[in-house]
Amino acid sequence: MSNRVRMGMVGGGPGAFIGAIHRFAARLDGEIELVCGAFSSSAEKSKSMAEELSLDPARCYASYSDMMAGEAALPQSQRMEFVSIVTPNHMHFPVAKAALQAGFAVLSDKPATLDVKEARALRKIVEKSGKAYGLTHTYLGYPLVGEARGIIEAGGIGEVRKVYVEYIQGWLATPIETKQADWRTDPKRSGGSGCMGDIGTHAHNLAEFMTGKRMTHVAADLTTFVEGRRLDDDGSCLFRMEDGVKGTLSASQICVGKENSLSIRIYGEIGGLEWRQEEPNTLIRTYADRPTEILRAAQGYLSEGAQDGFRTPPGHPEGYLEAFANVYLDFARALRSGGGVVTGIEGGVRGMAFVEALLKSSAKHSKWVEIK
Repeated sequence: MSNRVRMGMVGGGPGAFIGAIHRFAARLDGEIELVCGAFSSSAEKSKSMAEELSLDPARCYASYSDMMAGEAALPQSQRMEFVSIVTPNHMHFPVAKAALQAGFAVLSDKPATLDVKEARALRKIVEKSGKAYGLTHTYLGYPLVGEARGIIEAGGIGEVRKVYVEYIQGWLATPIETKQADWRTDPKRSGGSGCMGDIGTHAHNLAEFMTGKRMTHVAADLTTFVEGRRLDDDGSCLFRMEDGVKGTLSASQICVGKENSLSIRIYGEIGGLEWRQEEPNTLIRTYADRPTEILRAAQGYLSEGAQDGFRTPPGHPEGYLEAFANVYLDFARALRSGGGVVTGIEGGVRGMAFVEALLKSSAKHSKWVEIK
């Protein structure tokens, strides 16, 4: 009998690129096994995906509600242990609710829900269920992101003063009609914000994780550049954090030629740190009184925690898929040990509260708004 953690998946059917990435990440370390799924709202497409994955046809379900009931009826040693949710945003809450109430843990794509009201309701459900809940904020899976957080926690740059974080892409610079663009620009499926809800939440999450500080207020300016688009495709904000930290956050999906440019710079009293997602194996550390250091992936001088996140020796670049796999590996270990996850329901609520504050601020001509 395999001792791998048993996973079910909702979403991720034919044409959904992120589903394949989740499945690859989940199986990379051999700790997780996909045992069932409801891969599409179309029963035929779901069946086709299950056949492609060589899953037991009896455990390919026509709907997520059928999957919860069917799996709960199986012996405990066979049923799935957690559900991976890889649907558009509007389905995150109902699927997570159904899974938790049926007794299953949840690992969901971000954002946690469609809006902050749903997020707060989900928090109550998570607390009542006693089950683990996590969000796949992938970029926290990069070991050098954790290394940076450790340096800051140890006082390596002194008290944090200033944060610059940006996430810019160019794929929505013109009107396009693809499955990915369609739901991300639809308020009913994406939520009240497009760009900021999609990638701005990653920048917010990264800034809070690395600094260890919570964002408290924003003054935001959201824009829709492409005519006819119903949600923002660009935005910027000034922000305040705990302990007097100040910063700027920018997110855009209309910067022509940009691919997936997430970057962050953090400055303290005696030093600074810089990291870029497109060059994730390098962390730049600056000092007030000595030369700049370039820290590289998998080197022996990194902390034990960072070392644990690498799978190859120095000079063998690791990237997005491995970072994603680290998120899954951490979740599997949390299920086995009963420990916590990096971004849980509290982080999910904070992400949606951040989006709500941005929308309010922008509607009030960039007035400062508290993140409640």
